[in-house]
Amino acid sequence: MNFKSYKALLFITVSVFLMVLDGCDNNVKVSRISSNIRSSDDTVVNFNREVVKTENQEIEDFIKRYGWKMEETPTGLRFKIYHLGKGPKALIGQLLRINYSVKLLTGEEIYSSKKSGSKEFIVGTGKMESGIEEGILMLREGDRAKFIVPSHLAYGLLGDMDKIPERAVLVYDLEVVKISATRNSPR
Repeated sequence: MNFKSYKALLFITVSVFLMVLDGCDNNVKVSRISSNIRSSDDTVVNFNREVVKTENQEIEDFIKRYGWKMEETPTGLRFKIYHLGKGPKALIGQLLRINYSVKLLTGEEIYSSKKSGSKEFIVGTGKMESGIEEGILMLREGDRAKFIVPSHLAYGLLGDMDKIPERAVLVYDLEVVKISATRNSPR
């Protein structure tokens, strides 16, 4: 082996050694960063648990104050169907027309079909809050129901940037006025 070959081999060996060493140092840094992220994640998870716990207590206090008997879904949606209609059941892909009022837990009405007209939407397209989409699938044409929609099933952390504040629980009173088949909906 001549000197040039030896020098090239030494250069390659040292370069590989330095890359491995640098990689080990990065692993230590990545490990520290991962540990910090897990710690931050735990803090966020614990904060969110407390927010949900507080919100659930506010909802339970509201229900108790009005003496409502409501059922709860696994997602946390509370509902009460207080008038049974005789029409078809709502299905994903169908066009629904509803009359509604939306209030905060304070009782302040923020939206209403009396002011803005009935609302039409296709079930399952994400045009409504996920809590309302979930609740609508329990209803038939002509049903009237009350829904208490936790913030995570409504407008979440930001609100609607208009009348609904951040992390607001919404109280819906709605009536399914009409269910129509669309081209893609089962009937």
